[in-house]
Amino acid sequence: MSLALTLCLIAILGLAAIGTPVAYSIIVGSIVYLVAKGQDPAIAGEQMVSGLYDSFVLLAVPLFIVAANIMNAGAISERLLKFCVATVGRFKGGLGHVNVVSSLIFSGMSGSAVADAAGVGRIVIDMMRKSGHYSGGYAAALTAASATIGPVIPPSIPMVLFALVSNTSIGYLFLGGVMPGLVMGAVLMIMNVIHAYKHDMVQEEPVPLREIPRLTAQAFPALLMPAILLYGIYGGITTPTEAAAVAAAYALILAAVFYRTLTIKSFYNILVESARPSASVGLVIGGALVLNYIVASENIGVSISHALSGIHVSPLMFMFGVNILLLLLGCVLDASTIILVIIPLFIPSCRELGIDLIYFGVVTVVNTMIGMVTPPYGILLFVINATTGIPLKEIISEIWGFIAALVLALVLMILFPEITLWLPKLFGYSG
Repeated sequence: MSLALTLCLIAILGLAAIGTPVAYSIIVGSIVYLVAKGQDPAIAGEQMVSGLYDSFVLLAVPLFIVAANIMNAGAISERLLKFCVATVGRFKGGLGHVNVVSSLIFSGMSGSAVADAAGVGRIVIDMMRKSGHYSGGYAAALTAASATIGPVIPPSIPMVLFALVSNTSIGYLFLGGVMPGLVMGAVLMIMNVIHAYKHDMVQEEPVPLREIPRLTAQAFPALLMPAILLYGIYGGITTPTEAAAVAAAYALILAAVFYRTLTIKSFYNILVESARPSASVGLVIGGALVLNYIVASENIGVSISHALSGIHVSPLMFMFGVNILLLLLGCVLDASTIILVIIPLFIPSCRELGIDLIYFGVVTVVNTMIGMVTPPYGILLFVINATTGIPLKEIISEIWGFIAALVLALVLMILFPEITLWLPKLFGYSG
């Protein structure tokens, strides 16, 4: 390791340790590297500007964030919840199932775990607590766990970021996330069933069957969004970025015209609230672009690849090793940082070992989503704590069982790549 790289890492870790945002830590550390190498610090700005300018796909990130916020503010999520209550709320542990199924549906519209947890998740938590059958901690933990499905089922902001660093197809990544997302939903619903029988819960009063057609009709326009997105991308009508614009426009039309719940003032607030996370992601991407320049300069990815090939690591052992590392990093780093900074180090090794990058990308995204509910960082735990007032201690005490279930789902995806690759292959992916 060169002296310049050592100083870079010390600067990044030191700044992060005193609470400096990760994006700023990376940018400052990268400038330290350039100065130590005797290179022009302006290279950092050049890498950020050129990288962001050349990546048309990154426009999808703010557009998906806007679409998700419109869904939350436009009362669309409430109609989707009523539909979920009518269909799965009648079973034992019904509201817990509603929690998971609403996340599965909403994930097809937002691509953001935080938007899912702060929007529809907050409403479901209130419903579960008012029923008297669920503690606040359990309701919050299940909501946090189910929100991790949001960025796995398309559309997905983390998959857009993975496509950026790996040069893989966003379309096939989106398809690859469908089955893993359903597997995650299934293991969480099984956990909820076990909880319901363990506590001998009384079944919720079922919605009369005659009401289901009306509730379905009310939710149907919103339910169409995932179909419109997928048809646009896989039918060759739109690029993924254009599909994100269509999603935002469709959500706006639904909220303002069809449901008539969106005002000019609330739309302005949505744009402001969407700009903040978009800017945060943009800063992390900018820092990662400079850091990736450093990684390429130091040949770190190639060195890792050669080291692994020298000790004859099997693809399966490599996948387990990387995923254990990512689970540990997820305790202290956010998903965007892991995908943009850490994952590029392993992509050359994946190619060397013959590991499919669509499979690797989807498994990586699932792994980083588990990190969003893993203490002590667990950003979704803090989001739900802030929006509901449920003590963090209660949420953490209930989250461990759901983390175990999600890790089990992750292991299944690692052992059986076809869970990820079946649907992409069905649509022509050759691997």
